Amino acid sequence: MASVDVDKVRKSYGPLEVIHSVSVNIVDGEFVILVGPSGCGKSTLLRMIAGLESITAGDIRIGERIVNHLPPKDRDIAMVFQNYALYPHKTVAENMGFALKLRHASKAEIETRVRRAAEILDLIPYLSRYPRQLSGGQRQRVAMGRAIVRDPKVFLFDEPLSNLDAKLRVQMRAEIKELHQRLKTTTIYVTHDQVEAMTMADRIVVMRDGIVEQAGLPLDLYDQPANLFVAGFIGSPSMNFLKGAIRVNGKPSFVTEDGVTLPLASAPAGADGRPCIYGVRPEHLTLGGDVKVEVSVIEPTGSETQVFAKIGPQKIVGVFRERVSTKPGETLLVTPNVDAVHLFDSATGARLQ
Repeated sequence: MASVDVDKVRKSYGPLEVIHSVSVNIVDGEFVILVGPSGCGKSTLLRMIAGLESITAGDIRIGERIVNHLPPKDRDIAMVFQNYALYPHKTVAENMGFALKLRHASKAEIETRVRRAAEILDLIPYLSRYPRQLSGGQRQRVAMGRAIVRDPKVFLFDEPLSNLDAKLRVQMRAEIKELHQRLKTTTIYVTHDQVEAMTMADRIVVMRDGIVEQAGLPLDLYDQPANLFVAGFIGSPSMNFLKGAIRVNGKPSFVTEDGVTLPLASAPAGADGRPCIYGVRPEHLTLGGDVKVEVSVIEPTGSETQVFAKIGPQKIVGVFRERVSTKPGETLLVTPNVDAVHLFDSATGARLQ
């Protein structure tokens, strides 16, 4: 195992810079997820750590070594891709042991390591099968097993669950997390799925346009997003954002652009009249109160009900544990949990303390 230190790394393709002086320190044994929308640079950063992309500037250390110019095979890393990339003419055991065979490991060592990895991943019954005889989840396990047998210092995962159906993704999320808890190997995982990031990571790095917007514990990012982008990206459904201004007339409040008053627990000093954005998560709205919303769509899921509505022309979503017996076009009364409300600067998007 080893730490990974990304220090002021840049990546340019000619005049186009796609990674802008990114620094991330990953401690030994940590499970860190790089998350962000498509094109944010997370896979490019992972490929630079792997040695599949060159570095324009900065340093990458794995353990104590700067690996900027080391080829991938000398970095002691193992990578699992979105595409399983299994050899169709080789059995599961042969696929898992192929990297060791290229290293000229002994037959006994290959068999021992393959069997150990197969036991960890519940692949013992499938060792003699070919990839075409496996399900998608089993193929992904084989790809993970191929990485495990190498006993690397660092695991790199590049959107490994994207090709799986929803139910299998949930199952594989738990299996990958359990695998990390057993092996304690430093792991860097790339995904655009914030639910994967929230449920699996020890720490999340949120990226946008080649920069790090915020890094921290999953619940810290959920409870204290640094800006509008992180607040809207982390959480499902996304946080509601309403434009308006702060009013302080004895008790602070927020007034939308259409004159709807929403409660605040407190307001920054000297903020009376300050334009800003009111953020509240769908699950932090409760039924009842004096805030009127016009219902547009109701989506019952069984365990909860999602209500899509409007406050004036501005859209809002509520998630309620109760069964909601209203209809589209009707008015519903809701109350925001003032202790969970966020205010963001209209100009910069930064969260106001």
